[in-house]
Amino acid sequence: QVQLVESGGRSVQPGDSLRLSCVASGRNFGVYNVFWFRQAPGKERESVGGILSTGTYAAYADSVKGRFTITRDNARKTVYLYMNNLKPDDTGDYYCAARIAKSGSYIWGQGTQVTVSS
Repeated sequence: QVQLVESGGRSVQPGDSLRLSCVASGRNFGVYNVFWFRQAPGKERESVGGILSTGTYAAYADSVKGRFTITRDNARKTVYLYMNNLKPDDTGDYYCAARIAKSGSYIWGQGTQVTVSS
């Protein structure tokens, strides 16, 4: 099983870019599909997107498609979320999660906060 730690969140202005990192420790990181979620203040957690264990395919929520990109480096046990043209609606706590294929449940990180405000 892996443990996940997110980093890179901070306050930025609309239109700025940001890169979040999700670093794993533990065994077999390369077998997990990894997802990014976010939760805005007062709202439910929503999916941002995810990437296959191989890194060969990623999918995104419509709200971020064309602006966000997910990549991974299995040698570094890291998944990245590149966020461009940030908007105030992108404000929230961002979490990465590794999906356990057998159960369908997730291993969660502790989250990192992103604030987009002028």
